[in-house]
Amino acid sequence: MFYDHQQIEKKWQKYWEDNQTYKTSNNTDKPKFYVLDMFPYPSGAGLHVGHPLGYIASDIYARYKRHQGFNVLHPVGYDSFGLPAEQYAIQTGQHPAITTEQNINRYEEQLRKIGFSFDWSREVRTSDASYYKWTQWIFIELYHSWYNKNTDKAESINTLIKHFEEKGTEGLNANQNDELSFTAEEWAGASDIDKEDILLNYRLSYRAETTVNWCPALGTVLANDEIKDGKSERGGFPVFQKKMMQWSMRISAYSERLLQGLSTLDWPQPLKDAQEYWIGKSQGAQVQFKVESHEEIVEVFTTRPDTIFGATFMVLAPENPLVETITTDAQKVEVDTYIEETSKKTERDRMSDVKNVSGAFTGSYAINPFSGAKMPIYISDYVLMGYGTGAVMAVPAHDERDHRFAKKFNLEIKKVIETEEDVQEKVFDSKDSVCVNSEFLNGLHYNDAKSKMISEIETKGIGHGTTNYRQRDAIFSRQRYWGEPVPIYYKEGMPYTLPASALPLELPEVEKYLPTEDGDPPLGNAKEFAWDEVNQKVVSTDLIDDQTIFPLELSTMPGWAGSSWYFLRYMDPHNEGEFFAKELSDYWGQVDLYIGGSEHATGHLLYSRFWNMFLKDRGYINHDEPFQKLINQGMILGMSAFVYRIDGTNQYVSKNLAGNYQTQQIHVDVSLLKGASDELDTEAFKAWRPDYANAEFILEDGKYITDREVEKMSKSKYNVVNPDDICEEYGADGLRLYEMFLGPLEQSKPWNTQGLSGVYGFLKKFWNLHFNGETFEVSEEEPTKAEYKVLHTLIKKVVYDIENFSFNTSVSSFMIAVNELQKIKCNKRNILEPLAVIISPYAPHICEELWSLLGHDTSIEFEQFPTLNEDYLVEDEIEYPVSVNGKMKFKISLSAQLSAKEVEDLVISNEKMQQILEGKTPKKIIVVPHRIVNIVI
Repeated sequence: MFYDHQQIEKKWQKYWEDNQTYKTSNNTDKPKFYVLDMFPYPSGAGLHVGHPLGYIASDIYARYKRHQGFNVLHPVGYDSFGLPAEQYAIQTGQHPAITTEQNINRYEEQLRKIGFSFDWSREVRTSDASYYKWTQWIFIELYHSWYNKNTDKAESINTLIKHFEEKGTEGLNANQNDELSFTAEEWAGASDIDKEDILLNYRLSYRAETTVNWCPALGTVLANDEIKDGKSERGGFPVFQKKMMQWSMRISAYSERLLQGLSTLDWPQPLKDAQEYWIGKSQGAQVQFKVESHEEIVEVFTTRPDTIFGATFMVLAPENPLVETITTDAQKVEVDTYIEETSKKTERDRMSDVKNVSGAFTGSYAINPFSGAKMPIYISDYVLMGYGTGAVMAVPAHDERDHRFAKKFNLEIKKVIETEEDVQEKVFDSKDSVCVNSEFLNGLHYNDAKSKMISEIETKGIGHGTTNYRQRDAIFSRQRYWGEPVPIYYKEGMPYTLPASALPLELPEVEKYLPTEDGDPPLGNAKEFAWDEVNQKVVSTDLIDDQTIFPLELSTMPGWAGSSWYFLRYMDPHNEGEFFAKELSDYWGQVDLYIGGSEHATGHLLYSRFWNMFLKDRGYINHDEPFQKLINQGMILGMSAFVYRIDGTNQYVSKNLAGNYQTQQIHVDVSLLKGASDELDTEAFKAWRPDYANAEFILEDGKYITDREVEKMSKSKYNVVNPDDICEEYGADGLRLYEMFLGPLEQSKPWNTQGLSGVYGFLKKFWNLHFNGETFEVSEEEPTKAEYKVLHTLIKKVVYDIENFSFNTSVSSFMIAVNELQKIKCNKRNILEPLAVIISPYAPHICEELWSLLGHDTSIEFEQFPTLNEDYLVEDEIEYPVSVNGKMKFKISLSAQLSAKEVEDLVISNEKMQQILEGKTPKKIIVVPHRIVNIVI
């Protein structure tokens, strides 16, 4: 019978949509299972076959859990704010909302074609005002919170105000920007503006001067992961370090909890390692160094206070405020030039560039508080303002970077850890040796020396032991249009939050999406964007009088804001009164399975954990972590095609002749190849682009053969395969099976369209098990034990594979089972019905159709997954190979229930064995039960 995949798939996709098959109820009587894919950004290019890989895996698991009786939440939505739509708006004038809507419609059309079991009724979009109303609400909650180190959690700012009213800062243990000290009386006497300024020092969302990655061409601040090689990932524009007033999130308050929480998560170890490194916990001492002829103090954090006697110079971050104060007139030009050069590098570039040594001398000297030696103070880009104090004491004998710096600038290298190495030539960094040249530390090992030195530092009153974290507070404002407006207005220069009743603060219309002529962000172009404090509404900017009508914040939130809590909104997406009902978040709790790319390790995944912990602190949710199990899917790689152009000509030489010429290798669109071959359609190539219209070809055997190479699938490499084309030719079930069949989920693997014929052939065989010619024919006869064995062998394998996410081996098992059933001509209902249920998570369309043909009028989706019966896997008979003196002589079939002694007796008494023995007694008989018999004579 012809397997018409196109008709079948359209039919069942319409059925699922019409019947809301995958709409999830909030039925709290059933056990829940929450399966989620990382939030997709709807780009204009649409999906290629690499994108659905993780979605297919999560969909298989979601369907499997439904078959097990779970109430499965498997939603979908879009991270729909982003730079690409804004850049397109700048270029064309088209509002980003229109572009985004078009892109989402295209994405949704493609996703529906692949047959995902998403609950479409719960769809969220971060750019919808009904959604970002709650993103703004969370921002306001963060603004009105502080981190109490004594209780180790975030609390309402009101508890901090109460503390100030009763005790001032006495006994306060808070995360803060600067350590403040005042009495309750001083607090009471402060003006309202001064009180607000003090509270900004503690708020979890706060405004302060920060060094940022500024991209003038895009007119916005960029996150580290939006920059590559010192340029914006979008557009390739130069990026500079610049100090600006920015909104920040106090994620640093959560560093220890974020670190400890990793041990509770079932995540890939490399991803955990990336977060651990990013957080960067280290223990050591904070030490103050005086600067000669200056009042200023340089404070450093060091993990090796035991080496302080070996500190021979000091290095400051170029952006350290002290640099301007302590730089001498003679060194000013050199220092300013170096600072300008450093501003062109991102923090990430500076961290990763370990080979190049550069710096500038400030002309000033610090005094070593223990040796009394003068230490020249340099600036260098390897010191970061965001880590520690933005200053390091350099111990060149025992630190690789300090050593290279000292060699370059001819600075003193002093050994303070015992070693036979010549530290003038080679660094020695060890915690196993003892201190030397260090007065009262001499002879002490690392731990004792560290403790002794910290004690001495504290006795001298020049510092203290401390724990430090590399992680900085997260910058939370972007100077662009297409993002969530920050719900803040300014009165006397001080920020105030809008009342919750005024949310959402909607994005205003603007005439252009570029910064204003005065350099303000694009929202500065809005005509209706001021806050009327009396009437509690947004009004015209012309009315701003700083008495009752005030300016609104012109920055927008970063791309990660909306994606830091979307997994919570899916639980209750249409609730207009709160961001979700508490009883629903208590029911759905953590995401049980989260699938997405490893590139989000130190961005989205860290910020989501931070917001989740904050919301737990404030009593809105009960779970500590958002994502219990996480899998990073690998990449599907494209098979790129290349032509060879002879230098200086418009001639193109075929692959195997290219070695005879000087050529340039050029990517060519894989759609220009003939069928599944490597042969270029030369006429199609000439029609592809105007500059190829007059192309000439040097052929081999009358053909132009392209070169092929496996690369990342990308529009720029012209190797993208559109899933729509695959669904058209091989069906969505074929695509789903093939993507799983390619290899282990976590690994990267190359795409090869030719490989689809194998899984498509399997689907046709599976289909035809149910037909006799053109007639649907299923037997009601009871299956044989051999038939049940095929089924239950498959059940055992598939259950193990799905629960261990080994989807590729399940597809192989389907093929084996169907082949065996075809050989024994099995068409029995008691085999084919459970078989359809087993295969349905992978290939839902064909299984729905067969289930319907088998006489069912409900979806296969909620049928119970078949239960394994091990009895069917027990062998009745075992065929034993019998070997004599190491050579196999014959085989004998015996009952599987026999003991080793019974097998031995039956083999010895066998007529063939008697002929071989010729009356001799065997020297040795070895029986391996159910495997083999070995006899030595």
